[in-house]
Amino acid sequence: MHDQDHNLGFFGSEIHFVNAYQFGVEIFKHALVITAFVIIMMLLMEYLSVQSRGRWHGRFEKYPLLQILVAALLGLTPGCLGVYLVVSLYVHRIFHFAALTAAMVATSGDEAFVMFAMIPGKAVIIMLLLFLLAVISGLLLYLFPLGKRRMKLTVNHMQLHEQDEDCQVLIPSQLITQIRHIGFERAVLISGGLLFLVLLLSGDIGPDTWNWKRIIFLIVTSLELFIVLTVPDHFLGKHLWGHVIRRHFLRIFAWTFGAFFVIHVGLEFLHLEDLVRENLLSILILAVMVGIIPESGPHILFITLYATGSIPLSILMANSITQDGHGSLPLLAETRKDFLRMKGVNLLLGLIIGLAGVLFGF
Repeated sequence: MHDQDHNLGFFGSEIHFVNAYQFGVEIFKHALVITAFVIIMMLLMEYLSVQSRGRWHGRFEKYPLLQILVAALLGLTPGCLGVYLVVSLYVHRIFHFAALTAAMVATSGDEAFVMFAMIPGKAVIIMLLLFLLAVISGLLLYLFPLGKRRMKLTVNHMQLHEQDEDCQVLIPSQLITQIRHIGFERAVLISGGLLFLVLLLSGDIGPDTWNWKRIIFLIVTSLELFIVLTVPDHFLGKHLWGHVIRRHFLRIFAWTFGAFFVIHVGLEFLHLEDLVRENLLSILILAVMVGIIPESGPHILFITLYATGSIPLSILMANSITQDGHGSLPLLAETRKDFLRMKGVNLLLGLIIGLAGVLFGF
């Protein structure tokens, strides 16, 4: 009997190990798909930004209300490039404070890519709501002296692509030479893109069935391969590898994996869903306070909570309103007072939306 119990204990431990291994593999795959989609979309945004040579703005000084609309649209752009441009226009006295705040309300930073990867249908709705809130709050703020405020500072640290006149994204005469003398970065990005494409086609990662999500993944991965194959070494090394891969890949993967791990362990063993539902007000305060941090990553936790049905839309909206990703870092570097003013307005708006959602159940 003792030996039998010992054997059962051994096999029970082995079963737990296998389940834990499978659990870890599934989370790894899920996090890898999300991270790959986010990185590929960042590559596409970087490509389009350089291709347009920063010709995203004109003369807005005479049209203050148009500034709010344009700033909200730029803020809605996934990633931080649109917000960087708004900050640059603000510190050069082209945009006023109301436009700057509208952009920060609209933006979700890098988390916009994550939302489109995890909850694509709901992400569109969230983006539209953020845009409406950004425009309305910007117009209301413009009624006060603070909203009309302008400033003039010199921006030296921001990498505006219109200043990079030598950077090109496609030089046909160099394509063959680039492939013959392929560098480390290009080889890694091509290999990674091909491997991801094969795994998608085989069904090892991504959606279990052929649906529109898998088709979108295939399209954006194919675009990534086209870009990596055709861009010159300068663009690939400086923009794709330097700006996107080195700065974002490991951080996004770590935060995504960590968020999935915490959420799944919490739902499975700690009854996290019940805990969150019974303490929505505390979760709301946490979501808003985390949103103050000028950093991308921690906010993925709230996206994951919403995707699993653990928190309502209003709490995710409150977090999205108050957080700006890295977009507000240049503003913080230039003027702490305006950074705090902007965060104060966004904090108030986020709390209003979040409290309304908790009270009225949305």
